[in-house]
Amino acid sequence: MNNAHLALYAVPAFVLLMLVEWWDVRRDPQRAPSGRYGRESATNWATYALGQVTKPLLQFVVPFSAVVVAAAVTPLHLSPRHWWVWVLGLVVTDFCYYWAHRADHRVRLLWTAHSVHHSSTYFNLSTAIRLPWLNPFASVVRGLAWVPAALLGFPAWMIFLLNSLGLLYQFPIHTQRIEKLWRPVEFVFNTPAHHRVHHGSNQPYLDTNYGGVLIVWDRMFGSFAAESEPIRYGLTHNVGTGNPLRVNYHEFAAMLRDVRTARSWRGRLRYVFGPPGWREPTPDAPEVGEKASAAA
Repeated sequence: MNNAHLALYAVPAFVLLMLVEWWDVRRDPQRAPSGRYGRESATNWATYALGQVTKPLLQFVVPFSAVVVAAAVTPLHLSPRHWWVWVLGLVVTDFCYYWAHRADHRVRLLWTAHSVHHSSTYFNLSTAIRLPWLNPFASVVRGLAWVPAALLGFPAWMIFLLNSLGLLYQFPIHTQRIEKLWRPVEFVFNTPAHHRVHHGSNQPYLDTNYGGVLIVWDRMFGSFAAESEPIRYGLTHNVGTGNPLRVNYHEFAAMLRDVRTARSWRGRLRYVFGPPGWREPTPDAPEVGEKASAAA
């Protein structure tokens, strides 16, 4: 079962949780739903619905074929009959997810896809389903990210399942309605508070909290930030429209414009493979942009 199909089967639960969240927000006079709440939620759903038509091939056949091949050729084989293999598999696949997610923010070609998920200026449960459509580059990289897990001996189907379960775990953490949890939970797991930080477009939140299920990777590799000051959601330069086509391809178009106007091949390559905030230096301005993944 691929990610798209598992998410499709989870739609009834998604809808129920979204309705509960909407009802809870309506009960709070300080955070009542605004027009922006409705507009952004509608765009999230439109993006999700159209993605179910365009994504299955890229989500499964293209990227994960490498995982299947790696699992077939590796001399290592771990049996899913043992409970510890499942626990270890969860940790390993989440580790792979961390680095794939970090690359999404640090390589502009990948950011052209992932920026779709970050483009909502209102953060609620429906933000979780605001995902990119046709972007073969990002899909292939996401598939390659789990090849190490296959080479370690985990069956391909197990990797797919654990990855899908990890993505389902991330759905309920897309909310402003849950405050910080018990400290040990906050230390180990990705929580709503940690993921709100990840979706922030203001400092000190840019390029932080990449973890999927576990937040310990961010603590280990220096990308962790705690929720402290108010969070501004969206991109540093927002799309300004709810049109699903523009939401999906605005950053790809911006990247192509930068490549076209670059003055050197080095500049063209860095506009594609460098960090999203990078700008080619000019006589009047120095080189810009190591900390600006949301600068779409």
